Amino acid sequence: MAPLRSFVAVAENGGFMRAAAVLHLSQAAISQHVRRLESAVGRPLVERSGRGSKFTKDGEQLLEYARRILALHDDALHSFGMETPETVVIGSTEHAAAQLLPALSVELEQLLADYQVRLRIDRGTQLREGLAAGRVDVALLLGPAADPRGVRVGELELTWYSAPGWRPPTDRPMPLVAFDEPCVLRTRALETLAAYGISSTVSAEAPQLAGVQAAVAAGAGVALMATLGQTPAGLFPRYDLPRAVPLELTVCSRQGLAAQLVKCVADAVRRLITEPDDQLDGADRPLAC
Repeated sequence: MAPLRSFVAVAENGGFMRAAAVLHLSQAAISQHVRRLESAVGRPLVERSGRGSKFTKDGEQLLEYARRILALHDDALHSFGMETPETVVIGSTEHAAAQLLPALSVELEQLLADYQVRLRIDRGTQLREGLAAGRVDVALLLGPAADPRGVRVGELELTWYSAPGWRPPTDRPMPLVAFDEPCVLRTRALETLAAYGISSTVSAEAPQLAGVQAAVAAGAGVALMATLGQTPAGLFPRYDLPRAVPLELTVCSRQGLAAQLVKCVADAVRRLITEPDDQLDGADRPLAC
């Protein structure tokens, strides 16, 4: 069952690294599980694709069987009174996940002791689609809530970053490194520079945080990020650029989710934002929902 769960997690979370984070395993363990499945079926299930990987045709076929096998396994346990904890899927954009999820996951293990917490990291658009479809239970999203079920939990300060030693150009528009559209951070960056009369152009863009940080570190331009004051490795904060208005952080839930569960998540996130010094030792404090 464990290799099959790892295999399905790779598919549902978009890669080995995210699957490892969700299952609380090492990336090496996830890779080993996939290799065990490949050895069992005698065929490759995953192949390289650019800098990432994708399922082969046989991998896609096994994925369908894996989901059915796991569902049948869990149903069998249920029929014999061996209850498996109800799973709560908590989604987050990378901006919020990088700094909040490590501490948040520790707190939620205590607050939601009767649930199995599963994390999903994705773009805001995909998370909203997941909420609407019921695949995601709760999501941490940047920007004001468009849904009345959204709960505002605070604001994230935004900071400009560049490569060390990088200097803004004086003879051309400010080069901006941004996330692919649609992205509230991208919009906020462009609007902030325009409000101060600074012309800009998107010099590099990426779908994920790692790509944005790599482009900035390579000197492609500046980027606006939400980092809770923790400077990413290899980057340099730029306080000489216009201060951007903070972005709201909202906790949104799917329709029908218990209000008490949503309150637990919202309170935990709000506490981490308002008490950043306690992020690392939050597990030592008793919390009530």
